[in-house]
Amino acid sequence: MPSIMPDDLEKIAVGLLIGAGTSEDEARVVSRLSIAANLAGHDSHGIIQIPSYIDRVNRGHIVPGAEYEVVKDTPTTTVVDGHWGFGYVVTERLMRQTIEKAKSQNIAAATVYRQSHIGRLAAYPMIAAEAGMIGMITADSGRSSKAVVPFGGRERRLGTNPISIAMPSNLEGPFFLDMATSAVAAGKINLAQARGDSIPSGWIIKEDGTDTTDPNELKNGGAILPLGGDQGHKGYGLSSIVEIFSGILTGLGFGHDPSGRHNDGCFISVFNVSAFRDLKDFKEEVTEFASYLKSSETAPGFEEILYPGEIEYRNETRQKKEGIFIEESTWKDLKSLADSYNIKSELPF
Repeated sequence: MPSIMPDDLEKIAVGLLIGAGTSEDEARVVSRLSIAANLAGHDSHGIIQIPSYIDRVNRGHIVPGAEYEVVKDTPTTTVVDGHWGFGYVVTERLMRQTIEKAKSQNIAAATVYRQSHIGRLAAYPMIAAEAGMIGMITADSGRSSKAVVPFGGRERRLGTNPISIAMPSNLEGPFFLDMATSAVAAGKINLAQARGDSIPSGWIIKEDGTDTTDPNELKNGGAILPLGGDQGHKGYGLSSIVEIFSGILTGLGFGHDPSGRHNDGCFISVFNVSAFRDLKDFKEEVTEFASYLKSSETAPGFEEILYPGEIEYRNETRQKKEGIFIEESTWKDLKSLADSYNIKSELPF
C-alpha cells in the first residue's frame, strides 16, 4: 500500500463523514484531528478510526449535531453534557472555553460526559500551550467496556485511562506528555491486528492470565496490563486516579459493561503561566531544560535523547513531505464506504 498525503486523507475522511450524515463543520474537525494523529505517528488514533465512527453514527451511538449543553458554569469551572456528539468537536470547544476562563481567572477546570471518542489526547492541551498556558486532560469511558486489569488481577476493571499535559516553550515542536496508564493503548492492539503484526510481551495477557504476543487474544477474552511491568502497581495507581477524575468526578461512574455505549468522560484543567511567573522567562527555561535533557551522554543502544513530544514533531515533519502509510485492510474499508455512498470518484483514492 503506498503512502497517502495527509491532505488527501483528510479529504477522504471529510467526504465519508459527510456521507454518513455529519455536517461539513463537524466532519472537518474530526478529520483534522484524526489525520493529525496519523502525522504524529499515532496511527491507532488516525484514519483507521473513521469507519468505526461511521458505524457508531449508524447505530445511534454518535449523534452528529448533538446539543452542547453547559450543565454547570462558574467563573473558573464548567460542566458539559455532550449528548453523544463527536468527542473531537465537544472537547476542542470546551478546551478553548476553559482557556478563556483561565485568561481572566488564572486557573480553570472543566468536566465533560456523554460524548464519543476524542482521539489523541495531546491535541487538546497543546491548544493551551499555544496560548501560553499549561493544559492538562484525562479521559475514561465510565461504565462502558474496559480492557485493563488491576495490578495482580486478570479481569478487566479499568480503561486505558490516558493523561496528557502540554507546556508552552520556544522549541520547534511542542513539549508534552501523552500516555496511556496501561502498558499500551487499546488502539495499538487493534492496529497490530489490522496489520497482522505480533505485539511485545508484557502488553496483554490471555483470558487465563498468561502472557501472549498475539494481539487477537485481546478480543478472545484477554486483557491489557497496567503500565510498569513488574512495577505495574505504579501504572495501576495512576490509572485509578484518572478513573476518578474522568469517570467519577464527571458522574459517569465506573465498572465494566461490554454492552455499554462508548463514552469518553474528560477532566480538563488550564493554568495561566503568567499568574506564576513571566511567560517569556518560563518558555525560555523550558526550552533550556529540553536542551539540558538532550545533552546527556547516551546509554548503550541509544543514539540520541529526545525531549517529550519531540518524536511526534519529527514524525509530523517527515510525513507531511512523504505521506502516511495506510494498511491495506483500512484502505479497503475506506473504499468500501466510499462505494456505499457513491462518492468514490469524488475522493482521492
